Amino acid sequence: MKQIHLIAPSGASLDTSTPLAGIQWLISQGVEVLNAACMSRVHQRFAGEDAERLSEINALATLPPNITVMAMRGGYGLHRLLPKIHWDAIAKNIQNGLQICGHSDFTAFELAMLTKTGAVTLAGPMLNFDFAFQEDQGKGVTPNALMWKQFKTAITERRLEFTVKAVQSYLGRPPKESLSGILWGGNLTVLTGLVGTPYLPDLEKTKGGILFLEDVNEHPYRIERMLMQLLDAGILANQGAVLLGGFSAYRLYDHDRGYDLDAAIELIRSRLPSHIPILTGLPFGHQSEKLTLPVGARAHIEFDQTGFHIQSKW
Repeated sequence: MKQIHLIAPSGASLDTSTPLAGIQWLISQGVEVLNAACMSRVHQRFAGEDAERLSEINALATLPPNITVMAMRGGYGLHRLLPKIHWDAIAKNIQNGLQICGHSDFTAFELAMLTKTGAVTLAGPMLNFDFAFQEDQGKGVTPNALMWKQFKTAITERRLEFTVKAVQSYLGRPPKESLSGILWGGNLTVLTGLVGTPYLPDLEKTKGGILFLEDVNEHPYRIERMLMQLLDAGILANQGAVLLGGFSAYRLYDHDRGYDLDAAIELIRSRLPSHIPILTGLPFGHQSEKLTLPVGARAHIEFDQTGFHIQSKW
């Protein structure tokens, strides 16, 4: 991995020191960072006007295919661009070797690309959080070693292999302890917002799939409500397995009276067909430790009460 081409398709950077720190760290690893000017664009809450951000995305179709594309940050902004993105042209460049990575709001791009073309994108690190996270005092934090290792493996070898060692409390009663299927998913809020639109893969495409979900700043009752919507829409029951990543940075209240994330998952477990396992502890989400997951690739998982192993090549 010699070059990373930045794009800023969603929210504007909240400060200049964060992306600059990330760029400097990548340079220290021998990576040339291209299109760094995108980090300074600001229009309202967005990283530039819609036309600017759309043009930047559609230009991915003409990039040299050996470049890795990385989103600067999430926030919100991609959904309003989806109707005018040149999906087929970008997908053709992906088929030629281009790899495109991001998470959070970038889930909208990844799921729409999968829906429209079947092309594989990467749910993984972004510049601002994963390479340039700042402490309260403004001190840079060294990027997570697992994240960097997994990202490099995904980019250079197009491979995912990882074992999660964590007690699995929501397995249900699956008939066997392994399965294969299309790996797809991302941010729960963004994915749920695509239900009923032409940008979410249909039930035929995701049947027997491995759905991964994460979120941030969402109280467990909102997580439960979104999972319930996916359940009532037939999406959860259509999967081979559901993998839950990090659900972070929420606050419980006194009037929750013991209701928490476990209670929300337990309710979904009770309503989901028992043969579909819910696996927890996937290192992915708004957290420093994360895998790079190929959205739209075939994956295989093996699991039991003590954890699970996931692997994929694309």
